[in-house]
Amino acid sequence: MQGQNQQQAYDRGITIFSPDGRLYQVEYAREAVKRGTASIGVRTSDGVVLAVDKRIRSPLMERSSVEKIHKADDHIGIASAGHVADARQLIDFARRRAQINQLRYGEPIGIETLTKEITDHIQQYTQVGGARPFGVALIIGGIVDGEPRLYETDPSGTPYEWKALSVGADRADTREYLEEHYSEDLDLDGGVGLALEALASVNDDALAPEAVGLATVDAETEQFTELDDDETEAYLVEHDILASEDEDDETAETDETDDTEDTEE
Repeated sequence: MQGQNQQQAYDRGITIFSPDGRLYQVEYAREAVKRGTASIGVRTSDGVVLAVDKRIRSPLMERSSVEKIHKADDHIGIASAGHVADARQLIDFARRRAQINQLRYGEPIGIETLTKEITDHIQQYTQVGGARPFGVALIIGGIVDGEPRLYETDPSGTPYEWKALSVGADRADTREYLEEHYSEDLDLDGGVGLALEALASVNDDALAPEAVGLATVDAETEQFTELDDDETEAYLVEHDILASEDEDDETAETDETDDTEDTEE
C-alpha cells in the first residue's frame, strides 16, 4: 500500500521524477496514443506514404471532420494518433514553423529540422509545471532535395527516424507486419500497398475506402497529395483487401458500441 501511495504522489506532478527515474505523466500520454486508431508511414525510394484508420463512429458524422492526415507544407505530410485536439495544436505549430522558415530563408524547411522543432516544443511540456504532455504521436513524412524522410514524434519529445512505422492501436501487430514485408526496393505504389495491407492485417484483412485516409509525398514532384475514395478503392481492389458491404455493416455496428472516446483518434 505504501508503494502505491508513493507512485500516486509522483504521478501528480509532471516535473517530478520517481525514484526509479520515470515520469509517469509522460507514460500516461503514451497510453493515450495507444488508444487512438492506427496510423502508418512507409518510406520508399520514390516518396513517402501515410495511411490512417479513419473509423467513423456514427453515420450522422461528417467524414470530412475526421482529420488524421494533414498537410504541413507543400512537401510535408503529417499523420497523427492520440488526442485529436493535441494533434491540431502541434499541426498548427508545424505550419507556422514551415512558413517562418520560408519567409526567413527563402527555402522550404527540412523534414529533420521541422521534426526537431516540434519535439523541442513537446519536450517543454514535460518539464514545466502547470501543463501536461501532449497525448499524441505524429508521423512526419516529406521530401528534401529529392530524398524521402520519415520521422516519429513521441510524447516525451524524442524524435525517431524510420523506414516504416506504425503508431496508435495495434502498433505491435502492424509493426511486425511491416518488418516482415518491408523492402528497400519498394516504389511509391508498393509503399501504398504495404501500408494498406498492414492496416488490413489488424482489421480482418479488409478495409472500406471511406474508413481509410491515404496520402503520398512524391520524390520527383516533392508535392503532398491526398488520395480520394476512388483512388483508395482501386488500391484496395488491386491488393484484394476491399471490404464487402456486409463487412462494412458489421464494422459500423462494432464502432457504435466501442467505448473509446471520440476525442481519441
